[in-house]
Amino acid sequence: MSRNSRTMKKPSLMLQVIIGAVAGIIVGYFSKNAGLQLEVLGTIFMNLIQMIIVPLIFPVIILAIVNISDSKSFGKVAGKSFVYFFSVTTGLIILSVLAGKWTGIGSNFQTGSISTESLDGIASGIDFQSFFLSIVPSNLFQAFADGNLLPIIFFGIFLGLSLVSIGEKGRPVIVFFESWSQAMFKMVDYAISFAPIGVFGFLAYDIAAYGIGNLLSLGQFVLFTYVAFMVVVLIIFPLIAWFFHVPYFALLKEISDLIFLVFTTGSSSVVLPSLIDRLKKFGVSPAVSSFVTPLGYSFNLDGACVYISLATMFIVNMYDVTLGFGEIVALVLFLTVITKGIAAVPSGAVVVLLAAATQLGLPAEGVALMVSVDFFINMGRSAVNVVGNALAPVLIAQSETAFEYEKNGGFTKETFEAKN
Repeated sequence: MSRNSRTMKKPSLMLQVIIGAVAGIIVGYFSKNAGLQLEVLGTIFMNLIQMIIVPLIFPVIILAIVNISDSKSFGKVAGKSFVYFFSVTTGLIILSVLAGKWTGIGSNFQTGSISTESLDGIASGIDFQSFFLSIVPSNLFQAFADGNLLPIIFFGIFLGLSLVSIGEKGRPVIVFFESWSQAMFKMVDYAISFAPIGVFGFLAYDIAAYGIGNLLSLGQFVLFTYVAFMVVVLIIFPLIAWFFHVPYFALLKEISDLIFLVFTTGSSSVVLPSLIDRLKKFGVSPAVSSFVTPLGYSFNLDGACVYISLATMFIVNMYDVTLGFGEIVALVLFLTVITKGIAAVPSGAVVVLLAAATQLGLPAEGVALMVSVDFFINMGRSAVNVVGNALAPVLIAQSETAFEYEKNGGFTKETFEAKN
C-alpha cells in the first residue's frame, strides 16, 4: 500500500462544520444539561472572530480608499453603493409587505395569552438623531471598544483620503496597514479553523435551551419566511445578477461554505473578513471589496428587511388590522428608513419590528410571539444578508470595470472595457 493511499485526506471545512452541527443537534436534543454546558465553545469561537473584526476592517477600509486613489472615484463607488443598497432593500420591503397582505399570513393564528417577558430590556425604537450622530465618533477609541463599525468606517475613510492627499509622506503608514491587514487575514484563517467546534457548541446549547416546540407552534410563519428567503436567493438575486451580467451561481458556489457557517451560527459577522478575502479571489477589485462589503453590513441587510416586513404583516393579520394603500405606502417608507439603523442597535431586528408595531398601534404581545422563534429565523436571515452583501460588491465592481472573473467563460476586465 502506497504512502498516499494510507494518508487520509482532511475533510473540507464545510464537511467539518456539517459534522459539528449534526453532533451539536444530537447532544442538545438528547442531553439538555450537556448542551447547556457546551455554550462556552460557541461563545469562545464567536469572541475569537469578533476579536479580529475591528482590527481588520479598520486598515482594510483605509487601504480601500487609498487604492481607489482619488476622491472622485471614491465618490462614484460610494454613490453607486448607496443607490444599490436603498433600491434593493426598498424593493424587497415592498414585495414582502405585499406578499404578507395578499396571502393573509397570520390571519388564522389564535393569539391566546401571550407574554411580553421576552421584550424586557429591549428598546422600543431607534433614536435617529443619536444614530446619525454616532456615525461621527467623538471618541474613536470608544467606537473601537464597542465594535461599532459605522464610526470606524467613517474615520477610516477620512484617514484614507488624508493619506492619499499627502502623497509619499503617507507611504510608511500605508505600508504598515498593508502588513497589518495581511496578518489579520492570517489570524482569520486560524480562527475559522475552529468553526466546527464553535458550531457544535452553538447548536448543542440552542437545541437544549429552546428545543423545537416554538418552531412547531409557529411553523406556518417560519416556513413562509424561509420560502421568501429562497425566493430572494434563487429568483430575485439571480435576476439582478443577470441584468448586470454577473455569474451569480458561480458566486454562490464560491461562498457556499461561508453561507453554511453563517446559517449554523446565526451571525453574519463571523464571515465578514473571510467574505472580503473570498470576493477578492473571485475577481472583485480589493478596493471595491474592502469598501463596499463592510458598508453593506450596515446598509444592505436584505434578509432582515424581508423578515421584518413579513413579521409586521403577520402581526397585522393576526390582529385583523386593515391597512389601506396610504398605510401600506407609509409602512414601506418607515421600514425603508428604519432598517438602515439595525446594525448599530442591539437586538436590531427585534427593535425595528417593535418600532414598526408601535407605529401601527399593534400590541407588543405580537412582537413577543415573533421573538419566540427568532433563533430559527435568524439563521436564514443572516445567511440572506451575507449573500446580498456578496452580490453587491461584485455588481459595483462590474460597473467600475473592476471585476475580472474569467472562469467558465465568465467576464473579464477586457470585456467590460469593450462594453464601456
